[in-house]
Amino acid sequence: MDFKEIKELMAEFNESPMRELEIETDGFHIHLSKNENTFKPQVVTTSSLPAPQAETPSPKVEEASTPAESASYIKAPMVGSIYLQPAPDKEAYVSVGTKVHKGDVVCIIEAMKMMTEIKSEVDGIITKVLVTNEELVEFDQPLFEVQEG
Repeated sequence: MDFKEIKELMAEFNESPMRELEIETDGFHIHLSKNENTFKPQVVTTSSLPAPQAETPSPKVEEASTPAESASYIKAPMVGSIYLQPAPDKEAYVSVGTKVHKGDVVCIIEAMKMMTEIKSEVDGIITKVLVTNEELVEFDQPLFEVQEG
């Protein structure tokens, strides 16, 4: 396809009721979508969380040696598979003790083959990693505990 054909295709797509269009031919691939991904991780303070249930911590939870006094949680904005590292052979985005700043990528959630970067909404230090790599997470599930500061 040449540029003119692509522009025409985009104009027709924008006027159509379709939400997504994907075309793949010899050496050419285009994906058009009208869907907006405006997922933002939710951060809540411990005072707004419900009382903890009588569950014992699973072995996948990493804990820091100091208790979190002003802890917040980075929560899953969607259902999907979580990836704690950018590639299987790369280091994790964050781990216990990592200092994060607002806007830092802390993980990726894959939902319906779309990868969404999850970013910290607070400045602080990761005190707990509450999930494991490639685990299926639920909407609003806490992923990381962050001690603000």
